[in-house]
Amino acid sequence: MASETALIIDDEPRIRRVVANALADDFGRVLEASTGKDGIRIATNEHPSLIVLDLGLPDSAGVAVATQIRKSSDAIILVLSARHADNEKAQLLDAGADDYVTKPFSTLEFKARVRALLRRANAPRPTIVKTITNGELRMDLDARTLEKNGELIHLTPTEWDLLRVLMTNAGRTLTHRQLFDTVWVGRKFGDAQQYLRVHVANVRRKVETNPLDPRYILTEPGVGYRFAGSPSDP
Repeated sequence: MASETALIIDDEPRIRRVVANALADDFGRVLEASTGKDGIRIATNEHPSLIVLDLGLPDSAGVAVATQIRKSSDAIILVLSARHADNEKAQLLDAGADDYVTKPFSTLEFKARVRALLRRANAPRPTIVKTITNGELRMDLDARTLEKNGELIHLTPTEWDLLRVLMTNAGRTLTHRQLFDTVWVGRKFGDAQQYLRVHVANVRRKVETNPLDPRYILTEPGVGYRFAGSPSDP
């Protein structure tokens, strides 16, 4: 990654310094912008592979910046946000952001999130292999089967679709709306959170050792769900 470029869009110099230090080991260049306008300009001209985007910019809403950048860039967008801004975080993920980290944040967690996103972005796209392994779970996409420690787990069609979306996007936070629109294709009505709450609970009972303390399907409060790790994690 020494030749790759990262861009930090944040109006707080102290935060930019902390983030830049955290990214130094994985990126050859780390660029900075203090406004949304400058961030969009640099993203357009410099083509970074990672963009760390703050929500609280002085001149632009984070959603507008992410939407504008996403029109011309496939860079990884990692959002920095305050804990109370759940609706805005969800809107950003729906607008094309890949994940978020809340402020105040742990540098270790931040670096782990970045590296998970990089692994996912750089993973080869399999054309023959149709299985996903994550911990004790093995999903066969062709046979539409799931095994836990070699034992077949029965899933309903909806549970299968939900788990498939989560496992194929392991390490990425998916909003309630993203999951609802993908699993319940064509359904334009209904409470996305309520549908998901029921079905996630059912899937957890089948795949988690302790559904009340899940290892795999993690709740991102007010936003959605994230399947732990990355595809094919041992």
